[in-house]
Amino acid sequence: MTEVTGREGTWVFDYDAVRLAPAKGAHPLRLAVGELSVPLAAIGGLRFENDRKGGHLRLRPRAGADPLTHATRGALPEIADPYRLTIDPKAAASAEYFADGVRDAMLVAQVPDGPAEQWLLAGPDVPLSTTGEDGIASFDGERVRFEWGWAAESSKRSGGNREVDVSELVGIEWTQKAVRLRPVGPHGSQAASHDPNCFRLWGFKKDIAASALLAAAVTARLPHPSAGPSTSVSTSDSPLDQDTVLRRLRELGELRRDGILTEEEFSAAKQALLRKL
Repeated sequence: MTEVTGREGTWVFDYDAVRLAPAKGAHPLRLAVGELSVPLAAIGGLRFENDRKGGHLRLRPRAGADPLTHATRGALPEIADPYRLTIDPKAAASAEYFADGVRDAMLVAQVPDGPAEQWLLAGPDVPLSTTGEDGIASFDGERVRFEWGWAAESSKRSGGNREVDVSELVGIEWTQKAVRLRPVGPHGSQAASHDPNCFRLWGFKKDIAASALLAAAVTARLPHPSAGPSTSVSTSDSPLDQDTVLRRLRELGELRRDGILTEEEFSAAKQALLRKL
Protein backbone atom coordinates (compact mmCIF):
# COMPACT_ATOMS: atom_id res chain seq x y z
CA MET A 1 0.00 0.00 0.00
CA THR A 2 1.27 3.48 -0.87
CA GLU A 3 -0.02 6.84 0.29
CA VAL A 4 0.48 10.48 -0.61
CA THR A 5 -0.99 13.56 1.07
CA GLY A 6 -1.65 16.87 -0.65
CA ARG A 7 -3.43 20.11 0.12
CA GLU A 8 -6.91 18.80 -0.72
CA GLY A 9 -6.64 15.39 0.91
CA THR A 10 -4.92 11.99 0.94
CA TRP A 11 -4.71 9.35 -1.78
CA VAL A 12 -4.07 5.71 -0.90
CA PHE A 13 -3.30 2.91 -3.37
CA ASP A 14 -3.86 -0.66 -2.16
CA TYR A 15 -3.11 -2.33 -5.53
CA ASP A 16 -6.82 -2.90 -6.26
CA ALA A 17 -8.11 0.67 -6.09
CA VAL A 18 -7.10 4.27 -5.43
CA ARG A 19 -8.92 5.76 -2.43
CA LEU A 20 -9.37 9.52 -2.49
CA ALA A 21 -10.11 11.05 0.91
CA PRO A 22 -10.75 14.82 1.08
CA ALA A 23 -9.19 17.09 3.70
CA LYS A 24 -11.50 18.90 6.13
CA GLY A 25 -11.03 22.23 4.40
CA ALA A 26 -11.49 20.92 0.86
CA HIS A 27 -13.99 22.31 -1.66
CA PRO A 28 -17.64 21.52 -0.84
CA LEU A 29 -17.90 19.18 -3.84
CA ARG A 30 -14.98 17.08 -2.63
CA LEU A 31 -16.52 16.93 0.83
CA ALA A 32 -19.93 16.02 -0.59
CA VAL A 33 -18.43 13.20 -2.66
CA GLY A 34 -16.58 11.99 0.42
CA GLU A 35 -14.03 9.17 0.34
CA LEU A 36 -14.02 7.80 -3.17
CA SER A 37 -12.68 4.35 -4.06
CA VAL A 38 -11.70 4.14 -7.73
CA PRO A 39 -11.04 0.54 -8.89
CA LEU A 40 -8.17 -0.05 -11.32
CA ALA A 41 -10.66 -0.99 -14.03
CA ALA A 42 -12.17 2.52 -13.85
CA ILE A 43 -8.85 4.38 -14.27
CA GLY A 44 -7.89 5.69 -17.70
CA GLY A 45 -4.63 7.20 -16.51
CA LEU A 46 -2.80 8.75 -13.57
CA ARG A 47 0.13 11.10 -13.85
CA PHE A 48 2.15 13.51 -11.76
CA GLU A 49 2.50 16.99 -13.26
CA ASN A 50 5.63 18.52 -11.75
CA ASP A 51 6.29 22.26 -11.48
CA ARG A 52 8.35 24.67 -9.37
CA LYS A 53 5.69 24.79 -6.67
CA GLY A 54 5.48 21.02 -6.37
CA GLY A 55 2.88 19.84 -8.84
CA HIS A 56 -0.36 17.89 -9.11
CA LEU A 57 -1.47 14.30 -9.18
CA ARG A 58 -4.23 13.90 -11.75
CA LEU A 59 -6.35 10.76 -12.07
CA ARG A 60 -8.36 10.38 -15.26
CA PRO A 61 -11.33 8.00 -15.09
CA ARG A 62 -12.01 5.94 -18.19
CA ALA A 63 -14.68 7.37 -20.46
CA GLY A 64 -18.04 6.02 -19.39
CA ALA A 65 -16.77 4.82 -16.00
CA ASP A 66 -17.77 7.72 -13.74
CA PRO A 67 -21.14 9.54 -13.86
CA LEU A 68 -19.69 12.69 -12.23
CA THR A 69 -16.91 13.02 -14.80
CA HIS A 70 -19.32 12.30 -17.64
CA ALA A 71 -21.86 14.86 -16.40
CA THR A 72 -19.40 17.70 -15.77
CA ARG A 73 -17.25 17.07 -18.89
CA GLY A 74 -14.14 18.86 -17.67
CA ALA A 75 -16.04 21.98 -16.58
CA LEU A 76 -15.33 21.61 -12.85
CA PRO A 77 -12.99 24.22 -11.37
CA GLU A 78 -9.69 22.56 -10.50
CA ILE A 79 -10.13 23.24 -6.79
CA ALA A 80 -13.38 21.21 -6.87
CA ASP A 81 -12.12 18.31 -8.98
CA PRO A 82 -11.86 15.22 -6.72
CA TYR A 83 -9.44 13.63 -9.20
CA ARG A 84 -6.78 16.33 -8.81
CA LEU A 85 -4.43 16.62 -5.81
CA THR A 86 -2.05 19.52 -5.22
CA ILE A 87 1.38 18.30 -4.12
CA ASP A 88 3.94 20.34 -2.12
CA PRO A 89 7.58 20.26 -3.34
CA LYS A 90 8.75 18.01 -0.50
CA ALA A 91 6.20 15.35 -1.51
CA ALA A 92 6.97 15.46 -5.25
CA ALA A 93 9.12 12.32 -5.23
CA SER A 94 6.45 10.38 -3.33
CA ALA A 95 3.79 11.54 -5.77
CA GLU A 96 5.88 10.41 -8.74
CA TYR A 97 6.40 7.02 -7.10
CA PHE A 98 2.67 6.80 -6.38
CA ALA A 99 1.76 7.50 -10.02
CA ASP A 100 4.30 4.97 -11.30
CA GLY A 101 2.89 2.31 -8.98
CA VAL A 102 -0.68 2.83 -10.20
CA ARG A 103 0.37 2.76 -13.85
CA ASP A 104 2.38 -0.44 -13.31
CA ALA A 105 -0.60 -2.09 -11.63
CA MET A 106 -2.84 -1.06 -14.54
CA LEU A 107 -0.45 -2.74 -16.97
CA VAL A 108 -0.40 -5.92 -14.92
CA ALA A 109 -4.21 -5.89 -14.65
CA GLN A 110 -4.48 -5.16 -18.39
CA VAL A 111 -6.97 -2.34 -17.91
CA PRO A 112 -8.54 -1.63 -21.33
CA ASP A 113 -7.72 1.64 -23.08
CA GLY A 114 -11.20 2.20 -24.48
CA PRO A 115 -14.43 3.43 -22.88
CA ALA A 116 -16.13 1.40 -20.17
CA GLU A 117 -19.34 -0.38 -21.14
CA GLN A 118 -21.03 0.37 -17.81
CA TRP A 119 -20.68 2.77 -14.90
CA LEU A 120 -17.84 1.48 -12.71
CA LEU A 121 -18.42 4.12 -10.04
CA ALA A 122 -21.78 4.66 -8.39
CA GLY A 123 -23.75 7.84 -8.85
CA PRO A 124 -24.55 10.10 -5.87
CA ASP A 125 -27.32 9.13 -3.46
CA VAL A 126 -30.68 10.84 -3.83
CA PRO A 127 -32.68 12.92 -3.11
CA LEU A 128 -30.62 15.96 -4.06
CA SER A 129 -31.44 19.64 -4.47
CA THR A 130 -29.70 22.90 -5.19
CA THR A 131 -30.62 26.57 -5.22
CA GLY A 132 -29.78 28.93 -8.04
CA GLU A 133 -30.69 32.12 -9.80
CA ASP A 134 -33.88 30.50 -11.12
CA GLY A 135 -35.10 29.00 -7.83
CA ILE A 136 -34.73 25.39 -6.63
CA ALA A 137 -33.77 22.30 -8.65
CA SER A 138 -34.25 18.82 -7.19
CA PHE A 139 -34.01 15.15 -8.16
CA ASP A 140 -35.58 12.26 -6.26
CA GLY A 141 -34.16 9.44 -8.36
CA GLU A 142 -37.07 9.41 -10.78
CA ARG A 143 -38.02 12.99 -11.56
CA VAL A 144 -36.16 16.28 -12.02
CA ARG A 145 -38.08 19.30 -10.76
CA PHE A 146 -37.38 23.00 -11.36
CA GLU A 147 -39.30 25.29 -9.00
CA TRP A 148 -39.08 28.79 -10.42
CA GLY A 149 -38.32 31.59 -7.99
CA TRP A 150 -38.83 35.34 -8.16
CA ALA A 151 -35.62 35.89 -10.18
CA ALA A 152 -36.62 33.49 -12.97
CA GLU A 153 -37.83 35.04 -16.22
CA SER A 154 -41.58 35.50 -16.51
CA SER A 155 -41.67 33.11 -19.47
CA LYS A 156 -40.52 30.32 -17.16
CA ARG A 157 -42.82 31.24 -14.28
CA SER A 158 -45.86 31.54 -16.54
CA GLY A 159 -45.40 27.94 -17.68
CA GLY A 160 -45.40 26.64 -14.13
CA ASN A 161 -42.80 24.56 -12.40
CA ARG A 162 -40.95 22.13 -14.68
CA GLU A 163 -41.03 18.43 -13.79
CA VAL A 164 -39.52 15.74 -16.04
CA ASP A 165 -39.28 11.99 -15.54
CA VAL A 166 -35.76 10.64 -16.06
CA SER A 167 -37.19 8.23 -18.66
CA GLU A 168 -38.05 11.29 -20.79
CA LEU A 169 -34.41 12.45 -20.93
CA VAL A 170 -31.54 11.55 -23.22
CA GLY A 171 -29.03 13.62 -21.28
CA ILE A 172 -28.24 16.45 -18.91
CA GLU A 173 -25.65 19.19 -19.41
CA TRP A 174 -23.81 20.92 -16.59
CA THR A 175 -21.70 24.06 -16.34
CA GLN A 176 -20.83 26.27 -13.39
CA LYS A 177 -23.65 28.58 -14.47
CA ALA A 178 -26.47 26.25 -15.51
CA VAL A 179 -27.99 22.76 -15.60
CA ARG A 180 -29.78 21.96 -18.85
CA LEU A 181 -32.04 18.97 -19.45
CA ARG A 182 -32.02 17.26 -22.84
CA PRO A 183 -35.47 15.72 -23.35
CA VAL A 184 -36.23 13.01 -25.88
CA GLY A 185 -37.10 14.41 -29.29
CA PRO A 186 -36.30 17.72 -30.97
CA HIS A 187 -35.62 20.75 -28.83
CA GLY A 188 -34.75 24.34 -29.61
CA SER A 189 -31.77 26.47 -28.74
CA GLN A 190 -33.36 29.03 -26.45
CA ALA A 191 -31.25 31.24 -24.23
CA ALA A 192 -30.76 29.85 -20.73
CA SER A 193 -32.90 32.61 -19.24
CA HIS A 194 -35.96 31.55 -21.26
CA ASP A 195 -35.43 27.80 -21.74
CA PRO A 196 -37.73 25.86 -19.37
CA ASN A 197 -35.29 22.93 -19.59
CA CYS A 198 -32.46 25.09 -18.28
CA PHE A 199 -31.89 25.97 -14.63
CA ARG A 200 -29.51 28.89 -14.01
CA LEU A 201 -27.04 28.78 -11.10
CA TRP A 202 -25.37 31.49 -9.07
CA GLY A 203 -21.95 29.83 -9.40
CA PHE A 204 -21.21 29.78 -5.66
CA LYS A 205 -19.08 26.93 -4.29
CA LYS A 206 -21.94 25.16 -2.53
CA ASP A 207 -24.19 25.50 -5.59
CA ILE A 208 -21.46 24.12 -7.87
CA ALA A 209 -21.16 21.13 -5.55
CA ALA A 210 -24.89 20.44 -5.20
CA SER A 211 -25.72 20.97 -8.88
CA ALA A 212 -22.81 18.82 -10.11
CA LEU A 213 -23.95 15.99 -7.84
CA LEU A 214 -27.52 16.37 -9.09
CA ALA A 215 -26.34 16.17 -12.72
CA ALA A 216 -24.23 13.12 -11.90
CA ALA A 217 -27.14 11.40 -10.16
CA VAL A 218 -29.36 11.93 -13.21
CA THR A 219 -26.58 10.74 -15.53
CA ALA A 220 -26.14 7.53 -13.52
CA ARG A 221 -29.82 6.72 -14.02
CA LEU A 222 -29.85 7.33 -17.77
CA PRO A 223 -28.91 4.59 -20.25
CA HIS A 224 -25.15 4.19 -20.34
CA PRO A 225 -23.49 6.01 -23.29
CA SER A 226 -22.35 2.68 -24.74
CA ALA A 227 -26.00 1.54 -25.00
CA GLY A 228 -27.12 4.32 -27.35
CA PRO A 229 -28.17 3.06 -30.79
CA SER A 230 -26.35 5.88 -32.53
CA THR A 231 -23.06 5.13 -30.79
CA SER A 232 -23.15 1.36 -31.05
CA VAL A 233 -20.79 -0.32 -33.48
CA SER A 234 -21.23 -3.80 -34.84
CA THR A 235 -18.90 -6.29 -33.20
CA SER A 236 -19.20 -8.88 -35.96
CA ASP A 237 -16.26 -9.66 -38.20
CA SER A 238 -18.05 -8.65 -41.40
CA PRO A 239 -16.72 -5.41 -42.95
CA LEU A 240 -18.87 -2.35 -43.53
CA ASP A 241 -19.09 -0.55 -46.84
CA GLN A 242 -17.54 2.90 -47.15
CA ASP A 243 -20.86 4.77 -47.34
CA THR A 244 -22.07 3.15 -44.10
CA VAL A 245 -18.83 4.02 -42.29
CA LEU A 246 -18.95 7.63 -43.51
CA ARG A 247 -22.57 7.97 -42.42
CA ARG A 248 -21.81 6.61 -38.96
CA LEU A 249 -18.76 8.85 -38.67
CA ARG A 250 -20.97 11.86 -39.40
CA GLU A 251 -23.40 10.69 -36.71
CA LEU A 252 -20.55 10.31 -34.22
CA GLY A 253 -19.26 13.77 -35.12
CA GLU A 254 -22.68 15.26 -34.42
CA LEU A 255 -22.84 13.50 -31.06
CA ARG A 256 -19.42 14.88 -30.15
CA ARG A 257 -20.40 18.37 -31.30
CA ASP A 258 -23.56 18.24 -29.19
CA GLY A 259 -21.59 17.12 -26.14
CA ILE A 260 -23.18 13.68 -25.93
CA LEU A 261 -19.85 11.95 -26.58
CA THR A 262 -16.58 12.91 -24.94
CA GLU A 263 -13.44 13.21 -27.05
CA GLU A 264 -12.24 9.83 -25.74
CA GLU A 265 -15.55 8.11 -26.53
CA PHE A 266 -15.61 9.64 -30.01
CA SER A 267 -12.04 8.53 -30.75
CA ALA A 268 -12.67 4.97 -29.57
CA ALA A 269 -15.87 4.63 -31.60
CA LYS A 270 -14.22 6.18 -34.65
CA GLN A 271 -11.30 3.74 -34.53
CA ALA A 272 -13.69 0.82 -34.16
CA LEU A 273 -15.58 1.96 -37.24
CA LEU A 274 -12.46 2.47 -39.32
CA ARG A 275 -11.35 -1.07 -38.52
CA LYS A 276 -14.56 -2.27 -40.20
CA LEU A 277 -13.52 -0.91 -43.59
